[in-house]
Amino acid sequence: MLKAVSLAVLVLLVYVILPGATPRSEAQAEKPAYPNMAGVDQYLIPGQDAEVALARSAAPKSISDGAEVMVLGQDGYRTAVKGTNGFMCLVERGWGAATTEAEFWNPKVRSPICFNAAAARSFVPIYLMKTRLALAGKSKEEMARAISSAFDSRELPTLESGAMCYMTSRQQYLSDSGKSWHPHLMFFVPGDVAKDWGANLPGSPVMAANDPEERATIFMVWVGNWSDGTPASQGMH
Repeated sequence: MLKAVSLAVLVLLVYVILPGATPRSEAQAEKPAYPNMAGVDQYLIPGQDAEVALARSAAPKSISDGAEVMVLGQDGYRTAVKGTNGFMCLVERGWGAATTEAEFWNPKVRSPICFNAAAARSFVPIYLMKTRLALAGKSKEEMARAISSAFDSRELPTLESGAMCYMTSRQQYLSDSGKSWHPHLMFFVPGDVAKDWGANLPGSPVMAANDPEERATIFMVWVGNWSDGTPASQGMH
């Protein structure tokens, strides 16, 4: 604690004694890697067939072969393949995360997801709205306000019971640090309910993330195999 206080005092003295001075190493350490949206082209995948295949890799073929598939273009997502089983597959970009996430604008993020019918109807609209806002050049703050307003006005639907998705693509790139992480399922529950499930407590096998912007808690369940049937490592990636 003493060391931390001393450092804070030292930084304050630098600013007082040398107006305009900046603690270079600290400024460099805190500089975000992705402060702004990159050019739209950096988020696109060349070739519709390639994006369709990547999106379908989110779930086993028994599910994804009959799913609707959406692909990202300059103006947003559009349906490239009509579905027959109620599932919807697409490749999320970094702005699928909360606006507070450091890699929100990371153009390398490619997250193949297959949503079941309940999630396609009631959770996917949030992501599609965020995509439209991002492509319209809105800031993260503007996007967060717009999403909140859309919930309040009921422009965005209420999350349906049983909403879930598959994220079991071996090709997923979730972040620079997590990369492919681990094949998993996600279950969407309204509100901040992680504690009700005992999630994230010491020794608990339940993992969850509360996202107040999407007004939901996302429970994550690891599975043993990737969508192509190959086994996954049990360690963290």
